[in-house]
Amino acid sequence: MSDAVILAQEITPYVAAAVSAYGAAVLTQVEQHAADATVSCGQRLLRRLLRRTGPEQEAVAGAVNDLAGDPKDVDLQAGLRLAIRRALQADAQLASDIAAVPRPTVAMTASGERSVAAHTVHGNITTGDNHPPTTP
Repeated sequence: MSDAVILAQEITPYVAAAVSAYGAAVLTQVEQHAADATVSCGQRLLRRLLRRTGPEQEAVAGAVNDLAGDPKDVDLQAGLRLAIRRALQADAQLASDIAAVPRPTVAMTASGERSVAAHTVHGNITTGDNHPPTTP
């Protein structure tokens, strides 16, 4: 898998969060003081993606407008990811600039007896005594 593919996969959720929060207005919004870290990061990434002009940037802007109409549509999110990937593949300097943008980290804390903190769970979490065994 190329660096552009991986980078597009990493940054699309941030851009999609910004689109979800602000719709197509995210393309023209300069500052958002109340934005959370993910949305703010998505705005910064999108500004950098659209700083240059060309067919790839037009495709990203079109994908943003499409996603703004239905932010939860996974096909439209995939379309945005593809447009971002193509823009990154077409411009190595842009890909380098985007890769350098710091992205928010997830911090989790679990406190208390048998508590669990997890970012993503792909299976069962069982705490306590006398639980039945699970099979993979």
